[in-house]
Amino acid sequence: MEERPFPAWSCSVEQCLKEYKVKLDKGLSSYEVEKLRERYGWNELSKEKGKPLWRLVLDQFDDILVKILLGAAFISFILAYMHGSESVDSGFEAYVEPFVIMLILVLNAIVGVWQETNAEKALQALKEMQCESGRVLRDGYLVPDLPARELVPGDIVELRIGDKVPADMRVVSLKTLTFRVEQSSLTGEAVPVLKGTNPIVMVDCELQAKENMVFAGTIVVNGSCTCVVVSTGMNTELGKIQKQIHEASLEETDTPLKKKLDEFGGRLTTAIGLVCLIVWITNYRNFLSWEVVDGWPVNVQFSFQKCTYYFEIAVALAVAAIPEGLPAVITTSLALGTRKMAQKNAIVRKLPSVETLGCTTVICSDKTGTLTTNQMSVSEFFTLGGKTTASRIFHVEGTTYDPKDGSIVDWNCYNMDANLQAVAEICAVCNDSGIYSEGRLFRATGLPTEAALKVLVEKMGIPDATIRNKIRDARLAANYLIDSRSVNLGCCDWWNKRSRRIATLEFDRIRKSMSVIAREPTGRNRLLVKGAVESLLDRSSHVQLADGSLVPIDETCKELLLSKLMEMSSKGLRCLGLAYKDDLGEFSDYNNDSHPAHGKLLDPAFYSLVESDLVFVGVVGLRDPPRDEIDKAIEDCRRAGIKVMVITGDNKATAEAICREIRLLSENDDLRGRSFTGKEFMDLSPSKQTEILKRPGGIVFSRAEPRHKQEIVRMLKEMGQIVAMTGDGVNDAPALKLADIGIAMGITGTEVAKEASDMVLADDNFSTIVSAVAEGRSIYDNMKAFIRYMISSNVGEVISIFLTAALGIPECMIPVQLLWVNLVTDGPPATALGFNPADVDIMRKPPRKSDDALITSWVLLRYLVIGTYVGMATVGIFILWYTQPSFLGIDLVSDGHTLIEFSQLRNWGECSSWSNFTATPFTVSGGQTITFVNPCDYFTVGKVKAMTLSLSVLVAIEMFNSLNALSEDNSLLTMPPWKNPWLLLAMSISFGLHCLILYVPLLADVFGIVPLSLSESLLVILVSAPVVLIDEVLKLVGRSRRRRTKEKSA
Repeated sequence: MEERPFPAWSCSVEQCLKEYKVKLDKGLSSYEVEKLRERYGWNELSKEKGKPLWRLVLDQFDDILVKILLGAAFISFILAYMHGSESVDSGFEAYVEPFVIMLILVLNAIVGVWQETNAEKALQALKEMQCESGRVLRDGYLVPDLPARELVPGDIVELRIGDKVPADMRVVSLKTLTFRVEQSSLTGEAVPVLKGTNPIVMVDCELQAKENMVFAGTIVVNGSCTCVVVSTGMNTELGKIQKQIHEASLEETDTPLKKKLDEFGGRLTTAIGLVCLIVWITNYRNFLSWEVVDGWPVNVQFSFQKCTYYFEIAVALAVAAIPEGLPAVITTSLALGTRKMAQKNAIVRKLPSVETLGCTTVICSDKTGTLTTNQMSVSEFFTLGGKTTASRIFHVEGTTYDPKDGSIVDWNCYNMDANLQAVAEICAVCNDSGIYSEGRLFRATGLPTEAALKVLVEKMGIPDATIRNKIRDARLAANYLIDSRSVNLGCCDWWNKRSRRIATLEFDRIRKSMSVIAREPTGRNRLLVKGAVESLLDRSSHVQLADGSLVPIDETCKELLLSKLMEMSSKGLRCLGLAYKDDLGEFSDYNNDSHPAHGKLLDPAFYSLVESDLVFVGVVGLRDPPRDEIDKAIEDCRRAGIKVMVITGDNKATAEAICREIRLLSENDDLRGRSFTGKEFMDLSPSKQTEILKRPGGIVFSRAEPRHKQEIVRMLKEMGQIVAMTGDGVNDAPALKLADIGIAMGITGTEVAKEASDMVLADDNFSTIVSAVAEGRSIYDNMKAFIRYMISSNVGEVISIFLTAALGIPECMIPVQLLWVNLVTDGPPATALGFNPADVDIMRKPPRKSDDALITSWVLLRYLVIGTYVGMATVGIFILWYTQPSFLGIDLVSDGHTLIEFSQLRNWGECSSWSNFTATPFTVSGGQTITFVNPCDYFTVGKVKAMTLSLSVLVAIEMFNSLNALSEDNSLLTMPPWKNPWLLLAMSISFGLHCLILYVPLLADVFGIVPLSLSESLLVILVSAPVVLIDEVLKLVGRSRRRRTKEKSA
């Protein structure tokens, strides 16, 4: 049930316990738990009902082109059935056409259902994030492993290091001085967050500001505490994300390509319908006749048989016009694109996403783990030089936890001076973290900042040259170890053996530091301290110079240190101060918990006194660094007209510093109009929000919650933008689902993000997205090439049937021949056009607009001109065979067939009334003789040779036409056929398949054709080749038109 949530974060511990009617030492009673469960339900994410299989299957047929094909198959089946009932000779051949069309549609549906059933796993991945059990206080007893699903609001839960948080809870007491939670996957924060018990003043605050709350699915990395459960199941932040993912999935819209194809399909349907109707009506005199008496028609005669015959011609025309192979070729092209992208580390989960990338106008990128490595590293550190007014700064390369990744720039301090030894000792010994590797990825155990300090120590080395060489050899040997997870930290180990740690003074919020007591090789104890720079300076009396000498801190020295601190902080660095103390008084000989002063180490109030009168050593600057390749990728996006926005959960200053470093924002940019927290942006009016999103250049949103990310993506989509959203955390999943294309990180990404995405980056590399965009653009250009090819060919088929009907001559081709051409002969070249190389300037053009026409008026005119030639050539050679003895010097009557007048051919239906008409039997290649029982059979049985010539011309002309489709505007002289060798291979395959049906008797009988002689084959080539010359002229006209348009606009 929906209730207004209790703002536990803004109330005191006592108020929270009172609200949930629970005592901290007793917990809830079993009776209270049952009552609360009736009210709140189980602590688990709800299961959404998936689409039933029948619905998934039906959805695959909800497509304009598929509906057209279904209609064609249905009408073809009815006509085949009617024709079969009239003719005893008709067999399976009559049903080939509807059968093949249905086979294509069924295969398409199977592929579609398979894709969808594999796509919806994001909610399951979220469920796996939920904790399985927890330590809960019930009826005054601690239940050590209560199933997490049984938790209810008001339960008292204990959390320890390594635990996964089972519900949203309010921290009520700390059992250790510090308690940290890793919640980057939920909020996007780069470092674990310190939690406490104090109430937050603001009721309406961001997730990141709720420092007394822990959230379901996050992980405890330091300390232990007691909490009270405030939200369970779908009311947790994790549950809210599930709702947002579900809502986003309901809002999914068609991809730009599907919209274009649906629009194209709609226009095609209208055009086909009109042409079919015109063909049928123009032949009405053949099946409907009457006499006019006194202005009124009488003796009306209607021939149902002839009416059906001309209806069959109209259907054949529809079959010719529909590119049956188009859905299959598009799927193949997308699949080829998917393979190419996989080779470039972009794994595409949903096929249409390949093309959607090509028209992306905005990339909304997460910062942590996407633009940055999500691995803290030391960027620079500084210490004082030979005097208090001089400082020395060391820059550190490398962006990961790999000790071999980068080094210290111009480092010549292998024989480290006393000051640098102190820096290395503090970083190595005052440290609780570790590092391990998972394949190529190095990960930290404990706090990321401490892991980064250990990596720094490895890069600094150690002062002992002999041991340093041994460590280097051990590191080389480690590359060949079977246990590849272990990472050799030889320098850190050397410092820890040299300075044995014997006590820890844990971090707290008051002193903002932590320290350890270590036994030095001299036998005396030393206090090693790290913490907030200002806090350490306030408690330091001396500063260490490069040679190890100690100098009292004066105001000049303090100002120098603070100015350096400000300089480092302005770069977005997280600064840690380092200090030590040798004179430990009563702790100088402390060795274990039996020492008289041990009691004071149990009292945190005493720590400030121990950490006083310190010697300040230096400052270390850390950050989650940007990836090396980001600068170039951002510049590539800018050149390609793609806007980049950063939406992160991290704090504002860090986000701005990173964006300036990667040059998304320039140094001169006024950040007031370019940088907002999620809350600041959402508080603006809708008109102001739209105005900000429309501004050119980069924009940064920090402290963004999942709902903020989702809302920004929704606004951009409403503005007509094609949005790609990148992310790696659970908090990114709703926006990934809603975006036109969601892109998840493969290495650092959570399973939830991957399952909600359309594409996964195997290398977590932002620049891979830019390569994928280029590939997407190339795929769209290639799709236009094969659509151009298939439609121009189909227009030719339509015109040939239209001319046949208009002239009244016998049909040049039967439906099964047209289907063979559209599916088998056209298929290989159309698929091969998907291998066309990308234009060299493909990433220097702006993204195409979502409303750009797939077929422009000029391209349509070209289709009609080419199609007209295809139709005229196909019908023309049919007429030539019947009426002319030779053409282009090639003898056409060598087979002995009878020549007739063109007028006789046009009126062949009246053959039975002609007197003295005879037709001589003729011989075809292979020795077969075509004979006629009735002379009028010359126009049905006898047209087999003419029909073969027409089919052969159509096949050859379409092969030549595929060369025209290599480029929309470039001549074959600048884009020669060998630029795409796959096309030449495909043409060979198509010609080979055509020869197969010509010269294999069984197949020739099925398709109603006969073999051709060598001279007849030459005639076919001569009639077909001019299609290349015609399109070359049209391309030249198109180039000159575009050049004139550019000159006018200039």
